[in-house]
Amino acid sequence: MQGRKEPHIAIAGSGFSGLCLGIQLKQAGFGSFTIFEKSDRLGGTWRDNTYPGAACDVPSVSYSFSFEPKPDWSRKWSPQAEILRYMEDCAKKYRLHEHIRFGEDIKSARFDEKSARWQLRTQKHEEFFADVFVCGVGQLQKPNSPDLPGLDDFTGPHFHSARWNHDVELRGKNVIVVGNAASAVQFIPQIAPEVSRLTILQRSANWMIPRGDRAFTEGEKQFFARYPLVQKLYRWLTWMRFELLFFPVMRKGGMLGRRIEDAAGKFIRETVDDTKLHEALIPTYPPGAKRILVADDYYEALNRQNVELVTHPIDHFEEGGVVTQDGTRYPGDVVILATGFETNTFLAPMEIEGAGGGTLADAWSDGARAYMGLTHPGFPNFFMMYGPNTNLGHNSIIFMIECQARYILQCVERMTARDLALFDLLPEPMARFNEQLEQQLERSVWSQVENSWYRLQNGRITNNWSGTTLAYWWLTRRPDFQAYREVPRDAFPRATPDR
Repeated sequence: MQGRKEPHIAIAGSGFSGLCLGIQLKQAGFGSFTIFEKSDRLGGTWRDNTYPGAACDVPSVSYSFSFEPKPDWSRKWSPQAEILRYMEDCAKKYRLHEHIRFGEDIKSARFDEKSARWQLRTQKHEEFFADVFVCGVGQLQKPNSPDLPGLDDFTGPHFHSARWNHDVELRGKNVIVVGNAASAVQFIPQIAPEVSRLTILQRSANWMIPRGDRAFTEGEKQFFARYPLVQKLYRWLTWMRFELLFFPVMRKGGMLGRRIEDAAGKFIRETVDDTKLHEALIPTYPPGAKRILVADDYYEALNRQNVELVTHPIDHFEEGGVVTQDGTRYPGDVVILATGFETNTFLAPMEIEGAGGGTLADAWSDGARAYMGLTHPGFPNFFMMYGPNTNLGHNSIIFMIECQARYILQCVERMTARDLALFDLLPEPMARFNEQLEQQLERSVWSQVENSWYRLQNGRITNNWSGTTLAYWWLTRRPDFQAYREVPRDAFPRATPDR
């Protein structure tokens, strides 16, 4: 960056988003950035989710950076611990630890209009200043703990699967699991053989197809290491398969959705012994309207004598178990909440105040929205990663994160080259983009259900991207700088110290 005044960049979160942007900044010659991490270890959701059987539901070859392939993944679908090691290896290789401040949770961020800088405050009441602020905390960082009647009366331990309590001994216990979605279908087969009785309180059925997981052979690992272009081709074919076969399922109607229904129904009939459960395991909504699950052993776990699937809604918990609305009591020693995440709150509880004193909370009072999930008018020099409407139902989020990192990098390079103090999205591009986005989302399968983590009660779909990953790459490959208001630095004499 010789000869140019380099902006200081603050990044919230050291998950895949924060690491990807940090690496891209370093590769481009930017060294003045700080990654704020609330924990004492990097990794985001892959650090926090340590429940038994935790694994990615995207193939390993796709759930890694394109610029940092890993030829020796142990399995086709990588487990949590291996993903976390991969992230730590990337941070070590690119020397990101010298940029990470561990144990620093950003509580609030305020844009100071006099200096055109972001003022950040942490939970420890420390204060930092940055020219550019990037939030990379993602959509899966706050566990959803619903208000279940009487749960406080339950005398045994209870915890959320995303904050697994490894000190609680499950062997020989009666365990109640609330929920049966993505996390539950991974840990239930792991704990079922050791517990005395396992009661699964199904909140709604999910479309599920077999994962087809297996270990990579040593020969395959060596082949990928020796011929990296082969693994690159394998990665491309995996991406293309999901793009061509699974994205069309996300549109209303269509033959591929019916094929998913047929495959899922066949999977149940061939795997679940109790025919009375078959109908209960088939959702009433179309495939893709909620997250399609992939698992090889969940249905097999339902065949165990000590496992019971309950479809009646919860009435209340009591001292020694739970009572469903049909009056049946189920004893329990431990309760595990597999109830997902509060995905629609996005950056909360972080308080973000932009120019003129407006807050993101106010701007998002009827649902979060952004320009390509990245920027928002009135919040200059501010970017989001894995923000509103950038989640996927059919492919790897790492692809989207890399697109976002490249976009932000180009904006930072623009700010540096032109010595800009202020880079702010204009309202008109924001309005046009979201109008088109909502029209496309209305034609999606996600609009066909009233209740899902993709959608608010007012009907707004806040989480998912409406198109293909290829379409997102095309839109973000090069920023349209005409969509932004740019103000040079000499109009903003700095009034705050560098920290």
